[in-house]
Amino acid sequence: MAKWIRRLGAASLLGVLLTLTACGSGQSADGKVHIEFFQNKPEAKGSFDKLIAKFNEENPDIVVTQTNPPDAEMVLMTRVVKSDVPDIIGMGATDTYSVLGQSGIFADLAGEPFLDRINPRYMQMLNDLTGQEAINGIPYAANADGIMYNRAIFEKLNLEVPKTWDEFMEVAQKVKEAGVTPFYLTYKDDWTTNLLFNALAPNIAGIDFFLERRDNKVSFEDPVMQEVADKALAVLPYGTNDNFGRTYADGNRAFANGEAAMYIQGSWAIPEIRKANADIDLGFFATPTGDDAEANKLVSGVDTLLAVAESTEHREESMKFIEFLIEDENIAQYIKEQTAFSAVEGIDQNDPAVAELQPYFDSGRLVDFADHYIPAAVQLNSLVQEFLQRGDADAFLKRLDSEWTKVANRRS
Repeated sequence: MAKWIRRLGAASLLGVLLTLTACGSGQSADGKVHIEFFQNKPEAKGSFDKLIAKFNEENPDIVVTQTNPPDAEMVLMTRVVKSDVPDIIGMGATDTYSVLGQSGIFADLAGEPFLDRINPRYMQMLNDLTGQEAINGIPYAANADGIMYNRAIFEKLNLEVPKTWDEFMEVAQKVKEAGVTPFYLTYKDDWTTNLLFNALAPNIAGIDFFLERRDNKVSFEDPVMQEVADKALAVLPYGTNDNFGRTYADGNRAFANGEAAMYIQGSWAIPEIRKANADIDLGFFATPTGDDAEANKLVSGVDTLLAVAESTEHREESMKFIEFLIEDENIAQYIKEQTAFSAVEGIDQNDPAVAELQPYFDSGRLVDFADHYIPAAVQLNSLVQEFLQRGDADAFLKRLDSEWTKVANRRS
């Protein structure tokens, strides 16, 4: 995996690291320590504002300020190049995190006492992403990718939640025969085309496939990925009459108002759906990807992790804020407001909409998102969207392989 050591690209990362200066926050005229908390989720800004206000009140000598810009990952990368790294960073377990995690930007948090409270499966996901044993990110909140369904429609059509792929397709056919749209597909937004891929690939091919692809031991043209592609195509006939003309916002409203029985989405969409219809009887099940129901895993990744800048002058105060965020009361408040799942053990998500997912968390039947292991420069979303429009699985897998190789060669 040494060949996969990642770089920031246009900027010379080595130069950045050698000249990295302290963060812009610090001791001010008011005698308080000012800390910047930079996080990437606009929908979570309100939740973090509440927690920050509570922390600042309990810690009068520290002032935490939240930064939440549009296109946050790009802003963060730009700031890193300019040696302006925020004290604390909240972000998803993405390719950007992997790049920064391997580059010495984040402090190693090994030995912190609260690590014993973090779900080790999510910790391992971060280590797999960076290919390192250093602990430079603390999993905070997780999400889930699967199938939402309208319980009222299922009850009316006398349908049971499918447990296998064949049952899944049978349910879709029954719904269609009843004159109801089985899936409201929102493939005008390319990122939504990748949601089914993210469920199929980790379950059918396994995350190890992507780790082996880094070392050039496997190819996307291997038969196991052909099955992933074929199943992604199989859903299309059960969508709307305009699968590539509907957006994520369209889907949230339409599904909320009963225009489809099922919705391929993530748990992050639940608050938006409820804004459109607070009374919807919403259910959520893990995508049944194969023939063995017991082998099926829920796709759940680190939606928000917390990292501390290696360059911060206020590590002690930064760690105090992180410790505050993972206190039971505070993480419980966050996941309730965000319909997320706690990476802190012992804190359950009690929303009835996702009750059917809890057994997967209890038993550890979880697997990470496939696209967390695919470099952003590969542009997976647009590749999947183009593939679904054209229907040529062979061409898609060949192109995915070639784009991966191009990016890998640039990073080697």
